[in-house]
Amino acid sequence: MPIVHGFDPPERFVAGTVGEPGSRTFFLQATEGVRVVSVALEKQQVVALAQRVDELLDEVIADGSASGVVPAIAPFELADNDPLSQPVEEEFRAGTMTLSWDPEDERVVIEVFPVGEEPAELASGEDPAELLLVRLTPGQARAFVQRSEAVVGAGRPSCPFCGQPIDPAGHLCVRANGFKRRDP
Repeated sequence: MPIVHGFDPPERFVAGTVGEPGSRTFFLQATEGVRVVSVALEKQQVVALAQRVDELLDEVIADGSASGVVPAIAPFELADNDPLSQPVEEEFRAGTMTLSWDPEDERVVIEVFPVGEEPAELASGEDPAELLLVRLTPGQARAFVQRSEAVVGAGRPSCPFCGQPIDPAGHLCVRANGFKRRDP
């Protein structure tokens, strides 16, 4: 029997980090009451998920199929800048994620599978060992996108010449012919 961490809708669904810029661990965290589920993932996965959620909601607006309001930007009252709920205990590391729109309930549906468990393999009748299933209202989904962009952007500054992250001690910039740059 699979462990399904289901939230429909969660009280809170956010991307966040633990650690200092340059060595941060990224998490998706869903909460409902005292129940907290944290799933570790890569920074690029946060970026991709936020972009696709934003695009999905834009598509729903464009096709006009939603009977309710689908906000074009995150509603102010849903902004969430609080840290991750403590303690942050990793349930599993995210592998494949799926994203869809449920037109009946007008919810964004996000499924996160552990590394090594692919949805295509599960289609053959196997149940996943574990799964995070989150169903978000359109407003919650826009707020998730807004926070995800802020979390990703809060890392190390990028070098204006080569685009690579700059550590506090500087970095060896390929555009500076191997000399160390210290300017942010």
